[in-house]
Amino acid sequence: MSDRILGVVLAGGLATRMGGADKGLLQLGQQTILDEVLKRLRPQVSDIVLNVNGDSSRFAPFGLPSIADSLGGYLGPLAGVLAALEYARDHQFDWVASVAADTPFFPTDFVSSALEKASEVDAPVVLASSFDYEKSKWMRHPTFGVWHVSLEGNLREALQSGIRKIVLWTDSVGGSEIQFAHEPETLDPFFNVNTPDELVIAQQGMQQ
Repeated sequence: MSDRILGVVLAGGLATRMGGADKGLLQLGQQTILDEVLKRLRPQVSDIVLNVNGDSSRFAPFGLPSIADSLGGYLGPLAGVLAALEYARDHQFDWVASVAADTPFFPTDFVSSALEKASEVDAPVVLASSFDYEKSKWMRHPTFGVWHVSLEGNLREALQSGIRKIVLWTDSVGGSEIQFAHEPETLDPFFNVNTPDELVIAQQGMQQ
């Protein structure tokens, strides 16, 4: 792999449905959700940073650099992507691969598949998608994407102009998507933990 890829775990959410707790730090089996996320991400990227807002010391046990949003006001996941693009530029990475801190089962070929799609269609950003059998359609997962470092300036301007919706911006810059199929009876690979009930489902998923 010739390109240098920075992995960023977007862990800066407010977690309001989990009582304000960091979802990535919730216990999942014998480890945390974030442990599982990092285990899947490490083989796919050159290096990893955590996008964390507030006191970053709570993530110190993971031994990874923490970067906060460079724009104030909690502007959502896009601000975390921007912080990662800024870090990538300063540290000579070519791409940023973003994942969510509360999604422990994402594909182990997510990054390579997304980069292959980016090369195939000449897109500066590619988002992951999976099939929602209840809605009978493919659904994009905006926090899972690969982003070329050249997007930094455009994204900063978009955020400063009020853009918050990820897909609205990625569509505007010629973004694409990569589809990850799964069987109806299996857990969506991009299943994320937002509520206590979903944490129970994730616990069951770890046992399968």
